[in-house]
Amino acid sequence: MEATRRKQLGAYYTPDDVVRSLVSWAARSSDDRMLDPSCGDGRFLVEHDNSVGVEQDPLAAAVVHERVPGCLLHEGDFFSWASGTHERFECAAGNPPFIRYQRFTGAVRDAARRLCAAHGAEFSALSSSWAPFIVATATLLKPGGRMAFVVPAEIGHAPYAKPVLDYMTENFRRVQIVAVRDKLFPDLSEDCWLLYAEGFGESTDRVLFSPIERFSYMSRPPAPSRSIAVAVDELHNWGGRLRPFLMPAESREAYRILAHEGIRLGDVARVGIGYVTGANDFFHLRPSEAERWRIPKQNLLPAVRNGKTLSRGRITSEEVERWQVNDERVLLLRIKRGERPNRDIAKYLNSPAGEEAREAYKCRMRDPWYSVPDVTVPDAFLSYMSGRGPALVENSAGCVGTNSVHVVRLTGKMKRRELARSWASPLTELSCEVEGHPLGGGMLKVEPREASRILIHGTGTLKEFAEPVQEGIRALRRWRHYGEDSGQV
Repeated sequence: MEATRRKQLGAYYTPDDVVRSLVSWAARSSDDRMLDPSCGDGRFLVEHDNSVGVEQDPLAAAVVHERVPGCLLHEGDFFSWASGTHERFECAAGNPPFIRYQRFTGAVRDAARRLCAAHGAEFSALSSSWAPFIVATATLLKPGGRMAFVVPAEIGHAPYAKPVLDYMTENFRRVQIVAVRDKLFPDLSEDCWLLYAEGFGESTDRVLFSPIERFSYMSRPPAPSRSIAVAVDELHNWGGRLRPFLMPAESREAYRILAHEGIRLGDVARVGIGYVTGANDFFHLRPSEAERWRIPKQNLLPAVRNGKTLSRGRITSEEVERWQVNDERVLLLRIKRGERPNRDIAKYLNSPAGEEAREAYKCRMRDPWYSVPDVTVPDAFLSYMSGRGPALVENSAGCVGTNSVHVVRLTGKMKRRELARSWASPLTELSCEVEGHPLGGGMLKVEPREASRILIHGTGTLKEFAEPVQEGIRALRRWRHYGEDSGQV
């Protein structure tokens, strides 16, 4: 399949050893009727004669007909079919499409959410496609049924993974997650894990967890190394996330003790995204451009445009001056709402670049189009996508920041310099790993809500737990592949 089309459909075909393993886990008898809800080119169907597939892409469906002659194949949207079918299956196996929420939209998403909600699993509009696929497939099993699926490693940390795990533990006798550190799909930055469940119609109070280094064919799921209680025990205490269980038990216990009644960033500051211009290169001028257009200085604000600027602990006036000496595009054109542009600014707004900018979506949606909203001077900036971990940088130069960085506004309970010192502690490093999430390629991403949970002061003596904290940092960075291929430190 052509790469763009594959990305649109979330279709990434599964390696043979994974296919054979999952089918072996799910189908225990030749009489078992197996469902693959997104069968792609039919590679799961080939492994079990008594199979049924669903596929929305007509080109892939044509391949299935050639590859598995006589196979029962339903062509079209899985959720629409699942909502109306009376077919039920002993087992299911496959690799559901992974379409991020930005593209998992419209009637298909609505049908998916309605179907899952009818079975007690509520997904927000910010859920990626794989999550409702798993729940909807489970609803088509017969009592006692089994399922074995490839799932994104997001199942270990994403907010919409919790409804999946809740549904699975409430409806299966056994639920097991196999976390695989080496990439199942070498060409993807996204890590993938495996989900196995059996005994549909029953329930369990535990998730079995099996972290392994690399995957090779196995006829049965690996022995679980951890049994994680779901309710008022371990998993609940970690916000329903499995990723912290990649750390040694001593690291989790040290973090739990230090975090008890500790101070988090959200206790002393508000974290949000920066402003959105809709046309960054038009609204951010070089000093030479501002001089040529004679833009008044009072309408120009020094701006942090991306996280690369946040390599040091503090942005100073001297650094901003260096940006301007280098003629970097760092001056935000700031025209407050209700302010009438002078003649020189009006010429710039009516230039060909201005005519193009005003047609950009964000500009068209605001009145007046040239007044960028939500521009404030924060106390600090926080990078939200990084290798080693997010950098918190004092804003000593009165800069503003785009939505490529997070802006931090103190609430008065802590001074700027004190926060910057706290941010450098090993506890905060570990907390960034625990509260943030891997993005692929060794990167760690921290959303504003996640940043608010980051510990900046713990209870107890950090020195006492120094080694477990460092072990936790090393483990979580290793699992997100930080530094493995890029020379990152």
